[in-house]
Amino acid sequence: MKRIRNSVFVVILFSFIFNIQAQDEDVFAPRIEGTIRAKYEYFSDLNEHRFQVRNARFSVRGKLSTISSYKAEIDLSDEGKTKMLDAYVRLQPLKSWHFTIGQQKVPFSTDNLRSPHELYLANRSFINKQLINLRDVGMAFNYINSKKIPFDLTAGIFNGMGLYVQDKTIKLSDLSYVARLLLFNKKPFQIQLNANTIHPGDIRMSFFSGGFMYDNSNLHLETEYLYKTYSANSNLTPTNTTGYYLLGSYNFYTPKLKDIRKISPVIRYEGMTKNVRYDVQSSSLIGLKTDEARTRITGGLIISLNKPFVNDIRLNYERYFWADGHLADNKFVAEFVVKF
Repeated sequence: MKRIRNSVFVVILFSFIFNIQAQDEDVFAPRIEGTIRAKYEYFSDLNEHRFQVRNARFSVRGKLSTISSYKAEIDLSDEGKTKMLDAYVRLQPLKSWHFTIGQQKVPFSTDNLRSPHELYLANRSFINKQLINLRDVGMAFNYINSKKIPFDLTAGIFNGMGLYVQDKTIKLSDLSYVARLLLFNKKPFQIQLNANTIHPGDIRMSFFSGGFMYDNSNLHLETEYLYKTYSANSNLTPTNTTGYYLLGSYNFYTPKLKDIRKISPVIRYEGMTKNVRYDVQSSSLIGLKTDEARTRITGGLIISLNKPFVNDIRLNYERYFWADGHLADNKFVAEFVVKF
């Protein structure tokens, strides 16, 4: 009897979905997407090599009505680990604003908000990788103004625990708050301002950053500076952390080459001072980690193949400068990227 009830429920569910799709195919149209990044690295100072699948992402997104949409994304190989990335529902009653709740990227920093296929270099900046959280669970409100001085404003509240700590025992007395303002949010000129504060453990950490970007069909320039503070009574060394990067790229279009659409040289210079960050393992196991000060210069090429989807080859060389003078991280990277 139970099996019959389950079968009836499945039939009713599929009938409901089919009826929605039949009534308006544009409303319910799930879209499957994927990103594959595979790379080879040669560590020049160690004479060592490795191959790696950096990402194998698959996602489904779509609408259930004229005002509600959803996205679910999983990475089957984030440096060899399977991770759930986005899992959220979005309500958009008006074109100018929307509300998102669930697991999502924290709206902080342009480089942070880029998807892997949108990166200019194989590895993300220090600001993105070491200094801020990429994803969290919470809600965000976004408002876009296109009149007079155009801007894009996002404000959010998150757990502040990071991506995977969501067990039912979590009861937080202090959440994470974030705000992001994008001025002149259309090309070619753009200014970003970001603020975020987190307090999952004993020490409150606050982040502030600002950046500039210029982008046209050929030239791309951007820079960002981040300042991070810690609770006054934390007795931490350092008492604050800073980070920055400058990036430039230029597109050389190649209409005479059948299989290559453009070739883009890219260069980035960046640095960070000593950084203390949270290492959240669970709701009851929250530690601190220290990242040493460093600078890095990365140069390379993006070879964009002539396909109806993103299909790039990234060739990079990364040169690190550490206070202790070690060179083990210097490397050549050849990365192949497909976004479909």
